[in-house]
Amino acid sequence: MSLRPTIETRKAQPTMEGAGVHLHRAFGFQDPTELDPFLLFDDFRNDVPEHFEKGFPWHPHRGIETITYVLEGTVEHSDSLGNSGTLGAGSVQWMTAGSGILHQEMPHGNARGQMHGFQLWGNLPSDQKMTAPRYQDIEGSDIPEITDDDGTRVRVITGEFWGQKGPVDGIAADPQYLDISVPAGVKKTFKIDTYRRAFAYVFQGAGAFADASDPSGVLLEKEVAGQELNIRDLSGDRTLIRFGTGDEVTVQAGPEGIRFLLISGAPINEPVAWHGPIVMNTQAELQQAMRDLRNGTFIQPAH
Repeated sequence: MSLRPTIETRKAQPTMEGAGVHLHRAFGFQDPTELDPFLLFDDFRNDVPEHFEKGFPWHPHRGIETITYVLEGTVEHSDSLGNSGTLGAGSVQWMTAGSGILHQEMPHGNARGQMHGFQLWGNLPSDQKMTAPRYQDIEGSDIPEITDDDGTRVRVITGEFWGQKGPVDGIAADPQYLDISVPAGVKKTFKIDTYRRAFAYVFQGAGAFADASDPSGVLLEKEVAGQELNIRDLSGDRTLIRFGTGDEVTVQAGPEGIRFLLISGAPINEPVAWHGPIVMNTQAELQQAMRDLRNGTFIQPAH
């Protein structure tokens, strides 16, 4: 077994998308090889309704998959194929845009006006870029949750983990998408297949991720003015941790515990031509997609 080194730790940056949705972006619109097969990751958490309720009106996608995971509030969605529905707290929508789809997503707060969710973009390989679009809407109650003896909890959204299989299937990048909660002070190791690219996104509490230069992953402490203080920099809220090659990730939770997403997938290793919500392999394919949008042939007829 080999520990995955921590290549980079960085904070998600505030940005705006859609019709004025305030969110934090962990990565996206930069180097598409960085976390291949994943292209973009947004954290749309807010408790100010006017900062999210204008939502993401009608917009196109081609050549990718979008994964929306809702923790608080709801997201109403509809598309050019006639699908519509509402994602509630704990639910997931996995949309394969394929050859092309127009859709909209309109978030709404919970009873306290709070909205929290994530959106991940996964690339499609060249032989699936023009596949037929499809949705997978998964209720929160259908996502398996495992609790270990030490209190660690894992929701398995897709992939297999600890003997459970997530309900989302048939995804090109063979991803593993886990929502993990580790209690205060607990040190835990999670296995990831070596061939996958992997990252963690911390969104609650904090913890120390073990690295090759410090494989113990144990919090260092010293006494200052009679109080024990952590002197290790902990990865806290809205932090992305990008891992190198290996088959284990180890974290020790801080004094308030830690909750994070652990996401991995098989790299596609193909050229990327990218403009906004459309991701193809060549500039010619990208230009064709733009022409299709202009002349009304973006949406392929059903077969």
